[in-house]
Amino acid sequence: MFDVVALGELLIDFTCDKTDSAGYPTLSAHPGGAPDNFLAAMSAYGCKTAMIGKVGADAFGRLLIGTLDRLGIDTRGVVVDPAYFTTLAFVTLDETGNREFSFARKPGADTQLTEAEVNALPFLSEARAFHFGTLSLTGEPARSATRAAVARAKEAGCLISFDPNLRRPLWDSEESAREQIEWGLRQSDIVKISDEEIEFMWGLSPEEGARKLLHEYGVKLVYATLGPKGCYAATKNAATTVSSPKGIHVVDTTGAGDIFGGSAMSRFLKLNRAIDDLTESDLQAIVRFGCCAASLSTQTHGGITSVVPLEQVEFCVSASY
Repeated sequence: MFDVVALGELLIDFTCDKTDSAGYPTLSAHPGGAPDNFLAAMSAYGCKTAMIGKVGADAFGRLLIGTLDRLGIDTRGVVVDPAYFTTLAFVTLDETGNREFSFARKPGADTQLTEAEVNALPFLSEARAFHFGTLSLTGEPARSATRAAVARAKEAGCLISFDPNLRRPLWDSEESAREQIEWGLRQSDIVKISDEEIEFMWGLSPEEGARKLLHEYGVKLVYATLGPKGCYAATKNAATTVSSPKGIHVVDTTGAGDIFGGSAMSRFLKLNRAIDDLTESDLQAIVRFGCCAASLSTQTHGGITSVVPLEQVEFCVSASY
């Protein structure tokens, strides 16, 4: 039995280390992809995980699979396809560590996962939760594969976890992005959504957006992340706002939201409690852990490789709250 199975993009993040006198960046390659960052955190914090996705039969694809294997993430659901190249993302950073993405993905291997390939996997009946995002919903055939996987996971009784993870350059239009995010939100029990994504969808505050998801979309647990300010978390019965730990020197925020989501999921599953039974104290413990794990990850480049050991997160929690 897996704690979480995730589906989505595996890719290489090329991050700007420095620029030359003409403004051209020097780039370092890091393993990434939002679902993989999510699973990397879960694996580091004691959960059993598996990944479903597609990479090319190339050096980067082999590196990504090797990285997940070393982290203990089951990769039997990762398809290697010689017809497509592993997706690449190019990340430039501003002076505060916030990032902007450009993608080499027309098409990238992650977009070519098929419904037949997903249906051939047994994992979705062997998991407590299923996690996905929107990069696999940007076009076919991965969109149909994602929808089929969600349907199978729901039928198997999995909790459904969703992160919109909006990347505007990958969408044909904002209308299309909203339509697919809307679909994902309506499938989900647990949603991690940023304040910027709530603004994009409805023009609401994080608290208003969380209430909308709980009362109009059927979501049971919402994490509305607030960037460096922390997170507002809510169920229908409890809510809390937790600030981020102080004194963090931010180098690169790539993957921080995903690592928050995976870290929070790891703590929630360890409680072994129904969402509706979570108390305010439970939510605070979950979100404090997630905020510390995410904040600590920003002190270095990359997503997957920026997940810090459990002991560091626990020390941060004890020292910060």
